[in-house]
Amino acid sequence: MAADMKVLAFDTTLEACSAALWQGGQVLAVERQHIVRGHAEALMPMVESVMAEAGFEYDALDLIAVTRGPGTFTGLRIGLAAARGLGLVCARPVLGLTSLEALAAGVPAGDESLFVAIDARRGEVYGQAFDASLVPLCEPFARSPAAAAEAIPEGPALVLGSGAALIRETQAGEWQRLRFSPGNEQPDAAVVAARAAALAAAGGLPEVPPAPLYLRQPDARLP
Repeated sequence: MAADMKVLAFDTTLEACSAALWQGGQVLAVERQHIVRGHAEALMPMVESVMAEAGFEYDALDLIAVTRGPGTFTGLRIGLAAARGLGLVCARPVLGLTSLEALAAGVPAGDESLFVAIDARRGEVYGQAFDASLVPLCEPFARSPAAAAEAIPEGPALVLGSGAALIRETQAGEWQRLRFSPGNEQPDAAVVAARAAALAAAGGLPEVPPAPLYLRQPDARLP
């Protein structure tokens, strides 16, 4: 089934919303919007659109994939709720990827290690390091840019994500071994779908829905 697996994927964790339909090594349909708010209103029409463009009914899907954070608290909950709902209605497994892994998977394969940094506001970044094969080298974390930079692997490395500029400011003496990517700031559902299909083919389909990855407490507080 892996070679012909049909995967519906979407992302709502950061300042974008995207949905994609993937099958057999190619993206059949994808939609993307850069939005700071309004993910709840944008997501399902985008899902309906990519399903219609691909010409699939929901019961034709093999897997639903979604990003599970870190990111905005409201955004990641919207994506997870939609994925769990579709998985329940369609009786299909739901696979979750972190937004950090989704960003790393969007980089063309090379020999460099990868360090993903997402601007978490309040003087922090969400970060995680990966080797060139996307194997995690540490657990996801939330730290100050200077503390986060300590997790950058030795040797040549690519630093990417919306927090890359913050990391760069702490690494004046390391620029010869580090590259900084100006793009790759938002997860892409097409990448999420392809990565999820590869993981499912390698390790089997997940049995339980994914849990949110917050990494820190919400900004809002009850009085």
